This record gives sequence, structure tokens and C-alpha cells, in this order.
Amino acid sequence: MKTLDVITIGRASVDLYGAQVGGRLEDMGSFEKYIGGSPCNMAAGTARLGLRSALISRVGDEHMGRFIREELAREGVDVRGVITDPERLTALVLLGIRDDSQFPLIFYRENCADMALCEADIDPAFIAEARAVVATGTHLSHPQTEAAVLKALGLARETGGLTALDIDYRPNLWGLAGHGDGESRFIASAAVTAKLQSTLHLFDLIVGTEEEFHIAGGSTDTVTALRAVRAVSGATLVCKRGAAGAVAFTGAIPDTLDEGETGPGFPIEVFNVLGAGDGFMSGLLKGWLDGESWPVALKYANACGAFAVSRHGCTPAYPSWAELQFFLDRGVVEKALRKDRRLEQIHWATNRHDDWSTMRVFAFDHRMQLEAMEGASPERIGAFKRLCLEAAKVVQAGRPGYGILCDSRLGREALFAAAGSGLWIGRPVEWPGSRPLVLEPEIGPDFGGVSEWPLAHVCKVLCFCHPDDTPEMRAEQEATVLRLFHACRRNRLEMLLEIIPSKVAPVDDQTSARLIQRFYDLGVYPDWWKLEPFTSAAAWENACAAITRNDPHVRGIVVLGLDAPPDQLAASFAIAARHDLVKGFAVGRTIFADAARGWLKGEIDDAAAIADMVAKYENLCRVWDAARAAKGLAA
Repeated sequence: MKTLDVITIGRASVDLYGAQVGGRLEDMGSFEKYIGGSPCNMAAGTARLGLRSALISRVGDEHMGRFIREELAREGVDVRGVITDPERLTALVLLGIRDDSQFPLIFYRENCADMALCEADIDPAFIAEARAVVATGTHLSHPQTEAAVLKALGLARETGGLTALDIDYRPNLWGLAGHGDGESRFIASAAVTAKLQSTLHLFDLIVGTEEEFHIAGGSTDTVTALRAVRAVSGATLVCKRGAAGAVAFTGAIPDTLDEGETGPGFPIEVFNVLGAGDGFMSGLLKGWLDGESWPVALKYANACGAFAVSRHGCTPAYPSWAELQFFLDRGVVEKALRKDRRLEQIHWATNRHDDWSTMRVFAFDHRMQLEAMEGASPERIGAFKRLCLEAAKVVQAGRPGYGILCDSRLGREALFAAAGSGLWIGRPVEWPGSRPLVLEPEIGPDFGGVSEWPLAHVCKVLCFCHPDDTPEMRAEQEATVLRLFHACRRNRLEMLLEIIPSKVAPVDDQTSARLIQRFYDLGVYPDWWKLEPFTSAAAWENACAAITRNDPHVRGIVVLGLDAPPDQLAASFAIAARHDLVKGFAVGRTIFADAARGWLKGEIDDAAAIADMVAKYENLCRVWDAARAAKGLAA
């Protein structure tokens, strides 16, 4: 049985993308870090479209290698074929966007890990799992990597798999251009043509630009080059023609490119062509492996390429299947796709990483409540928050579905120590108790402080608001939340919006739902909502309905505690757990208050404080899991 749809094989690198646009690479001041390399991009791109994809490559035994492996796994890519090379570094690429036709890049690939790929790295049983194996041209440029690719192709054909080639011609990577000529796309070479032509008969599908077919066919006349390729290969040939779209040839090559099979193109603004071919190939593979006609497969490919050229980065630009379907159904509204707010919201919401369908969150982001306790000082509170983290990790025990809320002013050490623990990490930005909403000084007057945050941190903001607020209060608070939302998106951070109207004025079953709708009307689309523990089913139904009709892809809701005793929380959990949108809880003082008072006064030691919090946290987790199980859902 074929358990994988596609295995890509070849380059795996880290792209360091200049964040500034419109200047030379020399002038870039900061860089965004993404996975890169055509096979790596295609593995992620096809996974986003719903294919079961895998990658065969090598990465270094260092931070960048681990980043590639972890990021691919988060994208849903099978990484069993990604080998860690203890002797070589992961490849790097520096890239920039100068204008709509200049995209400087530098390859750092001297003796890099992926070029050490060898025949021994190709597991026959792994290849046999795949419906298709996709190779790229770079790994045909060296005898050792070529042997690995040829072995994989041979095994695929022996086990009934399909094979595809993305010519992906980079003269620089064939040793034909200097280090400063990474942009170069074509240099004629009889040796490269001969090498490619010696392998073309092994493929069922061959894809390239006109220039790439020129090198494969040994002629700068595209029709002549295609006929030369056809002379040695019976593969379907797909020729990419830039703004003119793409064309497929399943048989003899006609006199003009216009006589092949085509799919619709999309009139969009070109912002960044780097990685567009890998996006195109991802869409094409989706159509091909789903058995679609070539016009439909080319439609997918052209659309995925359009997304790529309109956004920053390669893999981050590629669409999810839901996003692609929305785009194909609705069409182009804004030619600069990255400025289409509705499309960008779907892109963001359907490409988030990690499964947080269950949320058991220990919230110890409290500041003024701890500061008011006897024996408190900033140093003592910080030390206590380390104990809170230890308690959270004991309960978590390495399992998914657990998290913390921790601040960076008093809980900085605990917050940073949580990195890489597998815990969901939320980080508050509001000044405690502020109304109108004021943010912590670290966020800065321009909200630029969030640019220093790790991408795994979720920005949590608590707003004490009510539908009956004065226009002045409403305007001031809403402006702060809206600006924070845009700062989070700009910095690729998820956002949790917590609203507590009951602390402002009386509430009814519609109060929170009205506030939720108001924020959506403003253009604020939180990834998470944190809501009060409603005591009526109607209040939950109204809140969930308001969220669902505005954002069907929201992460979900967590229930806050408000220092409620355990029996009251259990009752509220029982009501909340009936709603699929409620993913769990984020509770603090119910867990830590007693331990904090005793520890800060010196009445109990570290071990006793941790044990007390572990017992209470575990009990809340059991209560939530039981409430969810009673609904008939997996906890």
C-alpha cells in the first residue's frame, strides 16, 4: 500500500530573506528565516495542499538543520528521509527583493550537508511507500548525489511509482557562474545538456521554464529544445512561460507553444519571483497525483505560482488547499495578493502550525496580584514563577495539549526557560488592571517590542471592555487592540484576545457576543479568544456563533478562571465543554494562589510549592478532560 503521495529529493537549505524591499542585498538590515531549496519547498507546498509528502535530503547537526527538520514536521512533511550529517553544515541562501526583476541571492553551499547525499541514504522500503518521486536538477550535477537520485528513481519505477523532474537549472550550482551570480538563470553548457539528457528517459513528467528546456534540449529555440527532449523521453513536458502561463505536451511537440494544453492564468502583481517555480510545481503535483486533467492541474499550478510571486518568501507564500479553493472560486480582487485582506486572513489561519485542539493552560502571568502578597519582591516573584513552570512541566510530562501564560517583566527567566519544552506559550502585553488599555513598557510606543519575540510566543492582551462603554473609552481601547493585532501579524505572531466585560458593568447572554462581533467589524481576527466562564448555555452559544460566522478557521476559545473555586470551575467547564470551539482552559490563581502565599512568606519550601500546584493543576486537567469526554469528544 502506498502510504505517501510524493517524495522529493535533493536540496534542503535555510533561506535568509532580506526583510527590506527595494534595495541592494548590501543594504538589507534584517532577514526573515524560512526553509528553502526546491525539494524542501515542494515537500511543504504539496503538504499544504493535502498530499502526504516526504523529503529525502541531509541537514547539519546544528541549529539550522534542526530548524529545517522541525519546520517540515510542522508543515506535515514526513522527515524520515532527512538525514542528520554530523560533519557538514546545513546549506544557507541569502536572498533579497530589489525590484520586480532583480532578486539578488548568494548560495552558501560549500561542502554542505545536502550535497553529501549518497546511495546508502536511499531506503528501498521508504521509496516503495510513495506514489511518486520528484527530483531536481541540482542533484544531478555531482556524481555522488546523482547516484542517489538515480537509485531512488529506479526503485520508484520498480515499485510502480511515478517519477518527475523539476529541471531547476541554476548555473551557479553547476559550477558555471561565480558566487556573486546566484541570480543567473541560463548559461549554455554542452556538458550540462549531455548530463540531463542521459537521465530524461527516467521520468514520467518533466517541468521547466523555457530557459530550463533550452539547457535540457541543447537549443535556445524553445520548440527545438522541446523536440530534443521528446526524442529521448516520453514524459509529459510542462513548459513554464512566466506571465504567459504554462503549457503541457503529452505527445509530439507542435510547431508553436500555443498548441499545447493550457490552464487559466491569473493577472496579479509580480512582487517576488523567487520560489515561484516550486509553488507552481506543488500545485501541478497536486493535480497530477489527484488524476486531474492537465488544464486543471495547470490551473492549480498557475494559481500556486501566483501566490508565490505576490508574497515575501518561498514556502511561507504557498497556499493551503482551503485557500486555493477560495481563490479559484472567487478570483482576483486585488492584484497584489498580499494586500487582499480576506485572502491573507485565510492564508494565515489555514497555514498555522501545530495541533492545539486541547488546551490545558496554567496561567501565571499575574503581576499585581503577586506583588500585593506578603513577602513579594520582583526577584522573589520571578523565582516563584520558575516553580510554576516546573509544576507545569511535571503535569505536562512531555505530552501535547498543555501550556502556560507567563509575563516577561516578572517572569522573564521562566518564560525563556520554557522554550523548546513543547508547552504552548502565551505572553501578556497589557499593563495589569489598566482601563483604558495600556501596554507594558517593553512593547514600546510604536509596538515594535514584539519584533523581539520568538515566533512560538502567543501575544495575549486583556481588555476590560463593555458594549456600554463611552465612545471615548471604546475608541481608545479599540485603537490599541487594532494596532497590536497588526503588529502581531507583521511579526508572524499569533494573538489571544481576552475580554472581561463583567468587571465593567452588568452582563447578559449577549454581552460577550456583541463585543466579539465589534472586534471583527474593526478587522481584528484573534487566533485565540479567552472568555469568562459563562454560567448559561445561551451565552456560550451566542459567543461561539459570533466567532464562527466571522472566522471559521479560528484556533478556538480558552476559558479563564477569575480565581473561582474548583467546584465553580468544574460547573463552568461542564457547560463550556459542550462546544467544540472551546478547546480548554487558562487558569491561574485557582492553581497557584495558596502556594504563592505560603512560599513568599517562607512558610513552605520549593518542593512543597511545586507539589501543591501540581496537585491542583492535575485536578483541573482531570475535570476538563472529564467534561470533554462527557460531550463524547477526545480529551
